Amino acid sequence: MKVLVIGSGGRCHAIVEALSRSPKAEKIYCAPGNAGIAALAECVAIKDTDVEGLVAFAKENGVELTVVGPEAALAVGVVDRFREEGLKIFGPTKAAAEIEASKDFAKRLMVKYDVPTAAYETFSDFEAAMAYVRRGPLPTVLKYDGLAAGKGVVIAQTYEEAEATLRDMLLDTKFGEGRVVIEDFLEGEEFSLMCFVAGHNVVPMPVAQDHKRAYDNDEGPNTGGMGAYTELPFITEEDKAYAMQNIMQRVADALVAEGCPFTGVLYGGLIKTKNGIKVIEFNARFGDPETEVVLPRLESDAVDVFMAVAQNCAPEVKWSEKATLGVVLASKGYPGSYDKGYAIRGTECVDAKVYHMGTAIKDGELVTAGGRVMIVVAEADTLREAQLKANAEIAKIECDNLFYRKDIGSKAFKY
Repeated sequence: MKVLVIGSGGRCHAIVEALSRSPKAEKIYCAPGNAGIAALAECVAIKDTDVEGLVAFAKENGVELTVVGPEAALAVGVVDRFREEGLKIFGPTKAAAEIEASKDFAKRLMVKYDVPTAAYETFSDFEAAMAYVRRGPLPTVLKYDGLAAGKGVVIAQTYEEAEATLRDMLLDTKFGEGRVVIEDFLEGEEFSLMCFVAGHNVVPMPVAQDHKRAYDNDEGPNTGGMGAYTELPFITEEDKAYAMQNIMQRVADALVAEGCPFTGVLYGGLIKTKNGIKVIEFNARFGDPETEVVLPRLESDAVDVFMAVAQNCAPEVKWSEKATLGVVLASKGYPGSYDKGYAIRGTECVDAKVYHMGTAIKDGELVTAGGRVMIVVAEADTLREAQLKANAEIAKIECDNLFYRKDIGSKAFKY
């Protein structure tokens, strides 16, 4: 079978690598791909939002299954166009992807169908939004309503920070024209529950925890994710059952009821509070960097899994019992401004999975080409062993302009 993966980051590298383990994946293409993906798939120079270019390529090359990685491709309706052409594709329609593309849509859906989440209001006017913030407690959570590449959420600790953020989002249109969702701050341990969803069928993946802050001890600015791990000792089987029944299944059923049934990966960004498990956000695709620690545990044939969902069926999925832990290597300065083009050496010596996020080949040498550059994922019998192994293997990588967190997974050791 010929398979096309749409996207270019670490998440797509993990998807390509999972597909490459399937004997059914005779040929894998990736559009546009990256320097790491090129070792496993034929990279094609088509942007992930070039819908017509992607459709034409799939038809011309006899692609029998397409898997969508990034949210930007979903938001422009790539799944709808592929289906119009009778092409099999793994991912939600543009209408179903609104669960991620609009925070307001997601909140309204949750309120309507009694899905536990934080109280909120939505604003397009700066003065009205600021007045609402001043009436409420701090910290408060400010979310840009549209897509913002994982950077559109600010937890404001002061009114001054809230005002600056609202100016960015509503007056200076930092992420484009849009509204802001302001919601109550929830306290507890956050975790990610991704599920394969096909209409009413909802099949869970192992739970993971992402680390958003740039530096050790959860300090520094929010990022797209500095590392992740599975499994989580503080999330019990009862917690998972509750989340599946009252959140993931309920939302999948709600989207069917609303006339936009979901197919693909529904990502629940959840939090375990003293008042129970609640939703922080939904994504309409694999999370990043959670995918890089979850998919290595997939023991089922990835082609079978993705194809089942693309055909609106529940996939049969088996997972390894191993613990996995991934640490992101990022360019110094990230998530602010950073330089590119620094040579990276030693990745071939690493005894762990290395997924490329922002790399390129320049003059025959691997170089940095993004904020988050790569993620090293170790697998072991215990989380502690996986953490030690990941940090030991990272030491083999040489680059003058990278930094990483050394405490990924440490929260789990409190339990």
